[in-house]
Formats: sequence, C-alpha cells, structure tokens
Amino acid sequence: MKLKHKVLSLLSAMLLLIAGSVQATLVPFQTFVGNYGVSTDGWGSLSQSGTISALVPAGATVTAAYLYSSTFNNGSLTGVGGTLAGQTINYDTDLGTIPAPACCELTATRADVTDIIKPLVDGGPGGVYNFDITETSRFQDGSALVIVYNDPSLGVSTVGILDGFALVNGDTTSLNFADPLDPSAPGFFAHMMLGIGFSCCNQTNTVEVNGTLITRNAGNNDDSADPSLGDGNLITMGSFDDPFSPFMPDYSSDTERYSLVDYISNGDTSISVRTSNATNNDNIFLAVFHVSGEAGIDAPPPSVPVPEPGSLALFALALLGLRRHLKH
Repeated sequence: MKLKHKVLSLLSAMLLLIAGSVQATLVPFQTFVGNYGVSTDGWGSLSQSGTISALVPAGATVTAAYLYSSTFNNGSLTGVGGTLAGQTINYDTDLGTIPAPACCELTATRADVTDIIKPLVDGGPGGVYNFDITETSRFQDGSALVIVYNDPSLGVSTVGILDGFALVNGDTTSLNFADPLDPSAPGFFAHMMLGIGFSCCNQTNTVEVNGTLITRNAGNNDDSADPSLGDGNLITMGSFDDPFSPFMPDYSSDTERYSLVDYISNGDTSISVRTSNATNNDNIFLAVFHVSGEAGIDAPPPSVPVPEPGSLALFALALLGLRRHLKH
C-alpha cells in the first residue's frame, strides 16, 4: 500500500468510546504503526539482582524500550531505582497508586531505556538478548521490559502500550473498529500481554472478551526467579517465551499472554473487554497489544471521564481504521 493511502487511512481513524463517568486508570502511552514487532518479559527476585530478556530478530532495529518497576507499600516510590545492563535507571514516571479497596499502596513506575537497549541490539546476531538488572529498594516487586522494534521483513501491524493501574472493582470498555474484522484472514492476529504486580497465592483477576469469560486466573508470580514466595518477587508479565494462555486456564497455566482471535467473529466492528480483581490485592499496571494491520490508538487524559464503570480503562484502547495488509 502506498504511503499516501496509509496516511489517509490513519487520519480516518476516530476514537469511539462508550460514555461514562469514571476516571481513566491505565491509559494509552505509545502507539507504533508500521513494520513493527514487540518483545515483552518480566523478572522478580528477592535478591534484587538477576536477568531480564528480549527476543529481537536479526536485522531488526530497536525503536523504543521501556522498563517498568512494580512496587508495594511505597506510594511515594522512595528509593526506587536500579540498573539495567550496568547502567543506572532513571524511573521518571509515577504511574499512580491504586486507591481503596486495594491493599498496600500498589503502584508502578516507568523508565525510557531506549538509549541503553538500542546499542546492545542493533546490528546484533538476533535471537534472545539477556540483560543484567538490579533493584535498589526492597519494596520493588520486579520489573517488566517492553521493546518495540522495526523489521522491514514484517507486515504492517500496530503495537499499543497502555500503563498506569487498573481499579480492582472492574470495568468495561469497547475497542471499536472503522472496518469489519475478519479473523479468518490468513495471518490475522490480535495479541494482548498483561503486567501484574504484587500477585501470588491465588490472588486473581478475571478477563472477559466480547462477553466470553476467558480467564478467572490472571495473576500469580510467574516471573519470579526465586523458588520461595515473598514480597519483592511477586510479578507476572505476559512474555515472548510464554505460550498463549488456554481458554479458562487454571492458576498455574495462565501466562498473562492471550490471543484474542477466537473471541472475534467475522464482521465484528468492536471488541468489548472487562476485567476485575475480586481479591482486591493485585495491580494490573501494564497492557501491551499487538494487532495485524493499521490501528489508531487514542484516549482522553486521565482527568477526563472515560467508559464506565472503570477498572481496565486499561482497555481504553480504541483500535480504529484497521487495514489488513496481509496481501501486500
């Protein structure tokens, strides 16, 4: 497709959100449209030192990289810091503290680590890259690494990153498309990866897609490097090396990495997503979407009301103007 056509397609995208009165929590942070791929990974350890990884193919170049730290009992983020690949991390974005009824002043923080990751990956052999990581505060529960890369060999797709926190009492948001979807089209995909902090021991979140409950068991500390449980390593992130979660997985087999294709019918123009945290003690701080084709992602700022009732404003992701380029 010619560039002019692509630009016009993107300009035609319009945000369509169901009216409501609840404030935004997780909100769109970045959108990348083009020949992009994304790698996500999580890590946590009571030792506050370990390795976090990424999968980037040979020939790809890093466009952006972000490191998240999930915290507990430290709403002010005092002393939160660390290193990545031997370089000091500047966590400069407070993603907000979950209000009652959740426990423990749960929050997360974000750092732009593109300048650290890009020189280590660009021009490299491709495959799995491992990066040393440390934490400076015992109130850090672990980290999540998101790397967006450009690869000319890939088809056109959209990567959307949402971050902040998800209210525990649940909400519903619609993802609306300008054109009908065809999930049976060759190569069509729609992936979602969640980052959840301070989670273990049967603390769970539910996720519904288009009215179908796909899991009651999002959560757990799947990305802890330690065999023992303890505050300081209770994190999970849908990762590049995780299998997709099966339909209605048990607690141990929910990987927080989901394919949404089976919940989309031919001709659908929206995807409705609802989440809730019945145990009131998890923090969904990150959602990463990767969908085939072009999509526009937009949302009002956190101070502006968005869809009711309000937990995954996480999914105030409006994927619009989807153009499948699989035949190009």
